[in-house]
Amino acid sequence: MTDPQEPSPTDADEVERHPCPRCGAEPGSPCRSRSGAVAGTYHTGRFTKVPRLAKLLRVPTPADGGPGQSWRPGTPPPAPIDPDTPSADIRIGYARCSHLSQELQSQLDALAKHGIPRDKIFSEKISTRVRPQFEAALGAAREIKAHAPHCRVIVTVYEMKRLGRDAAELTALADHLTAHDLVLEMLAGPLQGMYDPSGAGRLLFAFFAAMAETERENIRESTLEGLDTAARKGKHGGRPQVITDDMLHTVLRRRANGESVEQIQPDLIIPTVKRKGQSPSVASIYRALAEHAKHEAYPEAVEQARADFATLTAADDVPQPRQPAPAAQASRSSA
Repeated sequence: MTDPQEPSPTDADEVERHPCPRCGAEPGSPCRSRSGAVAGTYHTGRFTKVPRLAKLLRVPTPADGGPGQSWRPGTPPPAPIDPDTPSADIRIGYARCSHLSQELQSQLDALAKHGIPRDKIFSEKISTRVRPQFEAALGAAREIKAHAPHCRVIVTVYEMKRLGRDAAELTALADHLTAHDLVLEMLAGPLQGMYDPSGAGRLLFAFFAAMAETERENIRESTLEGLDTAARKGKHGGRPQVITDDMLHTVLRRRANGESVEQIQPDLIIPTVKRKGQSPSVASIYRALAEHAKHEAYPEAVEQARADFATLTAADDVPQPRQPAPAAQASRSSA
C-alpha cells in the first residue's frame, strides 16, 4: 500500500520553484548542506512554501539531483507567463459537414468560442475527398508559418471525422502537417487536444483513424442494405422523373402522327418536383425517348437471340459430338 506521505515525482519541481531561506539556493537548484554538497532533503522552510507539502516531514532531493555530490547551480525554472502578453499561437479553423441538409453552425460556434476569429475559419458543405476550403486552410497555415516561423500555427477542427474517414488519408494528412511544422488540434472526440506526432500520439492517431474508416464502411454497408430493402418494396430514391409515363405516351403518339419533339414540347407540363407547372426541356424528352427505346429493344433482342440459336442448332451443318472410332469401341468391349 502506498504511504500517503510519500512525495510524488513533481514535489521536488514545485519546491525548487522557490529560493531556500536557509542555504540561499536559487530557484531551480537543490538545497546544499553545510559542507557545500547537495543536501539529501530540502530544508523545511523551503518546501513548506508549497501549501500542499507544508505538512510533510521531508521532501527528498531526486536522485538525478546528486545528493551528496558537489553542489552546482541548477537551471532556473521558466518565468511565469504574463496573461496580458499576446499568445504566440495562431489558429486556423476548419469546419465541414457532408450534406447541404446538415447543420454546420455548431462547429463554427465551437471554433469561435475557442478564440479563432471568423476570418480565419474555413468551412464548406461537401462530401468528396477534394475539399477546396480545407486546402485553402492548409495553404493559409503554411503561409503564416513561412512569414512567422517563431509562432506555433495550429490547424483546429471540431473532431477527427471532419477531416475524413480514410485511415491512409488521415495518416498522410498528419505527416503533411508535421512536415510543415504545423500542429493539429481537435476540440472533441477521442483525441481531444493537440496531436503529438511522436511516440504514443502517432500510434493513437493511427488507431483512431482506422476506427474512423471502419465506422465509415459500416455506415456505407447499412445504407446500401437500406436502399436494397427499399427497392425490393418498390421504393426507389432519387429525384422524381420529369417525364412521366403519361407525358411519354403523349410524345410517342404525336410523333407517330408526324409531329417533332420541338412542336410537342410546349404542350407538356411537369406535374411535380421543383419545376412544377413548367414545360420540360427538349433534352429531357430526348433522354426519355432513348431510355424507352432501349427498354423496348431489349425483349426483342432476347427473342431474336433465342430464335437465332434455335435455327443454328436445328441446321444440318452444326458439328455433332465426336463418336469414338470402331477399333476403339472393339478394344473397349473386349476388355
